[in-house]
Amino acid sequence: MTARKPAGETSRVWQRMLSGRRLNLIDPSPLDIEIADIAHGLARVARWNGQTSGAHIFSVAQHTLLVEAVMREQSPRIDISWRLAALLHDAPEYVIGDMISPFKAVLGEDYKAVEKRLLSAIHIRFGLPAVLADRITQTIKAADKGAAYLEATELAGFAPEEAKRLFGRDPGLLPATREDYLTPWSAAKAEKRFLARFNALISGSNSE
Repeated sequence: MTARKPAGETSRVWQRMLSGRRLNLIDPSPLDIEIADIAHGLARVARWNGQTSGAHIFSVAQHTLLVEAVMREQSPRIDISWRLAALLHDAPEYVIGDMISPFKAVLGEDYKAVEKRLLSAIHIRFGLPAVLADRITQTIKAADKGAAYLEATELAGFAPEEAKRLFGRDPGLLPATREDYLTPWSAAKAEKRFLARFNALISGSNSE
């Protein structure tokens, strides 16, 4: 038997952030989104449910930096705004966590709807279109798959053949870049580097 809520009591749909903002997860306002909260949260969310090698988790913050690096390799002339969109492509996970793809499929459209509303609010907050053009979305997805291939083979124990079947080909990053982005960082380092890259892209700089 399900317990009844006392009269007048409603479910809480917001989360308090360290910045002091209260973000409504069902109807998020761009005004309640702060990049410091996003960086802090993503640096503490583990990719692959934590099933990766290394002294630290491989965080979503580090993953988004890897995706943006892969995009630079695959689409060197793409506008800097879309590089920012790539950096922010998993930003909703700072409040809803990182679900592996098979579990997202089980949760279905409700999860996707919450994720899309959060991402649209994040885009608006940082001067991007609420919904990206299909061409840009597909470009980011291609970079995301390239990053997933690298993470799967170098950190999560996948054989190259299996990773290729699931995620496509190796994106071919330069060895130094590959080593840097695939060595799991501490949460503090991931947060700092995510913020630094965000600030560079917002200011219009494409240098690392």
